[in-house]
Amino acid sequence: MITIHPLSPDDAPAVAAMRQATAAHKGDKLGPEARPMFDGMFAATLAAADVRVEAATVGGIAGFWVRPAGAQQGARVLYIHGGGYVLGSAQAFTSFVGQIARRAGADTFIPDYRLAPEHPYPAAINDAVAVYHGLVTEGAERIVIAGDSAGGGLTLALLSILAADKTRGVAQPVGAAVMSPLTDLAAAGESYQTRAEADPIFTRDVLKAFSDMYLQGQDAALPKASPLHADLNGLPPIRIDVGDNEVLLSDSTRYADRAKAAGVEVTLSIWEGMAHVFQSSLGQFVAAEQSVNAIGEFLRQRLDAAVSTNPIKGA
Repeated sequence: MITIHPLSPDDAPAVAAMRQATAAHKGDKLGPEARPMFDGMFAATLAAADVRVEAATVGGIAGFWVRPAGAQQGARVLYIHGGGYVLGSAQAFTSFVGQIARRAGADTFIPDYRLAPEHPYPAAINDAVAVYHGLVTEGAERIVIAGDSAGGGLTLALLSILAADKTRGVAQPVGAAVMSPLTDLAAAGESYQTRAEADPIFTRDVLKAFSDMYLQGQDAALPKASPLHADLNGLPPIRIDVGDNEVLLSDSTRYADRAKAAGVEVTLSIWEGMAHVFQSSLGQFVAAEQSVNAIGEFLRQRLDAAVSTNPIKGA
């Protein structure tokens, strides 16, 4: 199912202001030196009420739990943060992820997976796999996975890895939600041309630089790196939210098309006028609130639907 969300008149002035503010830096390539800036941007997200943050280690990977009051027993969200495989930290994302966790009604773990270029592919996806298995080992009964940008790509890659291991009894997640996911590290989608002017933040060269730091010469078509090329059979229901004004639009639409062809229940929401991971701009865009509400509700519904079948224990 594809839903197109028109730009709200209330958001139009904020979109114009954001475009003006970012114009001077569009196309700037970012490396490890940008980590403090990136973390500061996400750390500024308004924290949700009644959410507790705890440092922890799951599956041997350090990170942070965000625990909303009244969380469902046995339900867990694994949230994989974005940052082009180079930027981002679990702690910086706790406020943003807390907003999702509160809406999903579930304890959520954000891992500090290893970053490139110090730790190239497959370090990040290997860490994501380790954390997922750690959640199962710790007794999670129902798990959904969520992520943004590169973390969205890691989320989708993880789904295919777990589905491939299903025959060996590996417990399966009950759903996934991703925002502006990187699904093709070759950056071959048509939106790199059709949205080149519309995107206020990224260019193809910027995103390719991130991918190159992560892959360090390895094939961009590897399924664990680019989930667009993975086997998509047997995946759980997936929700994808993406801005219409981003060069990564095709990464979402092409993946959704392949997932649907594989029989996956996939919901694609395209938000007109919105840029990359606009959901982090809660309080700035009406669309951000609407999208985060819908994502939280989707994750809650997937966890609720799994209560009777308890697929983790029965996998």
